[in-house]
Amino acid sequence: MVINRGKSQYMDVLTENDKIVKIDPQINIQGKYQEINGDGLWLIPGIIDDQVHFREPGFTHKADIASESKAAIAGGVTSFMEMPNTNPATLTQTLLQEKYDVAAKYSYANYSFFMGASNDNYDEVMRTNPTNVCGIKIFMGSSTGNMLVDNHATLNHLFANVPMLIATHCEDESTIRQNLAEYKSKYNDQLTAEMHPLIRSAEGCFRSSSIAIDLAKKYNTRLHILHISTADEIGLFENNIPLLEKRITAEVCVHHLYFSADDYPVSGNLTKCNPAIKSQEHRNALFPALLDNHFDIIATDHAPHTWDEKQQGYIQAPSGLPLVQHSLNIMLEFCQNGKISKERIIEKMCHAPADCFRISERGYIDEGFKADLVLVDPNKIWTINKSNIQYKCGWSPLEGKTFTGKVVRTIINGEGVFDGNEHYLQGKAKDYFSIVNKR
Repeated sequence: MVINRGKSQYMDVLTENDKIVKIDPQINIQGKYQEINGDGLWLIPGIIDDQVHFREPGFTHKADIASESKAAIAGGVTSFMEMPNTNPATLTQTLLQEKYDVAAKYSYANYSFFMGASNDNYDEVMRTNPTNVCGIKIFMGSSTGNMLVDNHATLNHLFANVPMLIATHCEDESTIRQNLAEYKSKYNDQLTAEMHPLIRSAEGCFRSSSIAIDLAKKYNTRLHILHISTADEIGLFENNIPLLEKRITAEVCVHHLYFSADDYPVSGNLTKCNPAIKSQEHRNALFPALLDNHFDIIATDHAPHTWDEKQQGYIQAPSGLPLVQHSLNIMLEFCQNGKISKERIIEKMCHAPADCFRISERGYIDEGFKADLVLVDPNKIWTINKSNIQYKCGWSPLEGKTFTGKVVRTIINGEGVFDGNEHYLQGKAKDYFSIVNKR
């Protein structure tokens, strides 16, 4: 069953070299072709995850491009876009190119990297190549790393002149600092993860997102706001125009759909992330907003830390959780529970990222497109545990959870890279992907 462009149809798909060359109900092949039997399986386009933190360079005790891209392909993610808050932060063209060089040697999946913006690297930002760099990342709220851009003149200059998509992390820093000071004063530093969504509040998210949108409208900037986590922000985004015509887009991440503040007493710092996972009221509002196209993309914000780092006290424990291997499983569970169709999952995880970031020849199962394909067994029952987690950090907030549906084969640029039996092939499959029509 080929799931593509809102339809599910039984088809044969023929690939040659790195391209899909024919799609038909029955293809009679002659010559030296390898035939893969897809009976009982779904064939989907490779997932494009537009927000991951693979931690290289500087934090490779947590993760690296090789380990996390390996986890990605096990979860059906064939292309990723990686964030700049590494050490050193990706704030120069030299440092950006070094990431591309590492990925060319070690990545199991296709890749692109965001160029980071700071209060004082405008000239470096403007040198960014818009044909292979997915966007400019602006932290309008501090998170893991030290890349906060809070100079209003700088923000105006960037939004006015950057000739490509700007992606933002939106949390108002003054709101967070004020809330944190109040909680420290009240609890004498005995803070817990349950307080995280109150410190990094819905008010702070709304205030920052509103500023970003005002700037984008002022300068007609292509803006993509990452990981929306509140009901308050939904009304900031339009849902009555096609994605390809939108100048301002947004995404929701799987953990904000799956978890709520009610999970903190058990999960503690394991689900501490920025922006925070908030109350059920906010969580329950996100799904309808996704389905009615206020939100365009489903992503992960995959952000691994070691188990020991997460066991520290609330203030010391870093924010972020590993998700790239299991995002499809979370969405398949929602599908099985009747909350979303399999066709809409593919739209939001495959088609929409390709359209939003103007990625050439990926995200769809179309003739002439790159053969980034994933076979899923929709009936395979399996449990997430230490033995099948591919993250370098070695843990998942979903450990012990049983899911129905599993990736059984991943193909990138026409080459098999994962066979479903924990066998990985790192051939010539990985490549940076091309970007078109950036402005």
